[in-house]
Amino acid sequence: MTLNQMRHSKLWFAAQAGNWSLASYELDELQEGLDDAARYHPLHKGSPLPIPALIQKIMALPMSDLRGAIRSGDLAAFTSRFDALTAGCNSCHQAANFGFNVVKRPSANPFTNQSFAPGP
Repeated sequence: MTLNQMRHSKLWFAAQAGNWSLASYELDELQEGLDDAARYHPLHKGSPLPIPALIQKIMALPMSDLRGAIRSGDLAAFTSRFDALTAGCNSCHQAANFGFNVVKRPSANPFTNQSFAPGP
């Protein structure tokens, strides 16, 4: 899930820079990370519910909605849907008894070695 945290952050900064191709890529990578969590940790310690079911039930709609905002290149829609995705992450953590892991909108870019602006 640490890589998902990185993807979540990069997704935010890509969209803020108007780099919708990178945002789309990062969302795909985030989905792959969720798929990996479901595959490799289906019955994670402390979770009363199976992780694959939680991810499907809680994360499918926010991921789909965010994908639509990225396709349209609409920053206002992206922002509200990104916040909904983030709330979904926190809901999933709560349902899995990992509520101590709270995700939030990034406030500072830790990736000083990457330009998030669209390429040539």
